[in-house]
Amino acid sequence: MDSLRQVSDEICRCTACPRLVQWRGQVATDKRAAFRDEEYWGRGVPGFGDPAARLWVVGLAPAAHGANRTGRMFTGDRSGDWLYRAMHKAGFASRAGSTSRDDGLVLRGAWVSSVVRCAPPGNKPTNDERDRCIGYLERERRLLTGVSVVVCLGKFAHDAVCAQWGMRPRPRFAHGAEATAADGTLVLCSFHPSQQNTFTGKLTEPMIDAVFARARRQLGD
Repeated sequence: MDSLRQVSDEICRCTACPRLVQWRGQVATDKRAAFRDEEYWGRGVPGFGDPAARLWVVGLAPAAHGANRTGRMFTGDRSGDWLYRAMHKAGFASRAGSTSRDDGLVLRGAWVSSVVRCAPPGNKPTNDERDRCIGYLERERRLLTGVSVVVCLGKFAHDAVCAQWGMRPRPRFAHGAEATAADGTLVLCSFHPSQQNTFTGKLTEPMIDAVFARARRQLGD
């Protein structure tokens, strides 16, 4: 019988995409100067959170010096700072930030993962890499039986989630946009909290906070 633990173990061992395996290993060897004394994870990064989640947050892929270093999604980089701060405000996270796998962060009623599970060069996985990895997302969807709200961080995640739920025609992606799948699952859109978006003001804290507040209202807590 499949389980979230089994999915996580397989992601950590996965070598299906040669380009990503080479890149994640190179980054883990070369390191960033600020983290030169740390041991990088340098493997596939599994999902993280509450197995009884009703909220599922889906991103693009692990960051080279974030989750590829720490081994936990959206941990150790500025994107994660924005995400977990917003989730904390909405009551989904026990802390407003995450720096390592053992920092005590607990997700409450939420699960965080990504479409692609290895850090891609330039944060741009190919379609073939996405397709080889998508099975993990499919299995998580089957196993996270309580999920009724999905927050998609960026269009890449949005397209993958809409495909998982068979939403045709595909709803448009825009920050704050929402659509309801045939089974009643609410799909919410947010710009990705990448530095490219947060440094330029394309995404502000009130904007991402509003998305998670909307998720909380939908869940009725």
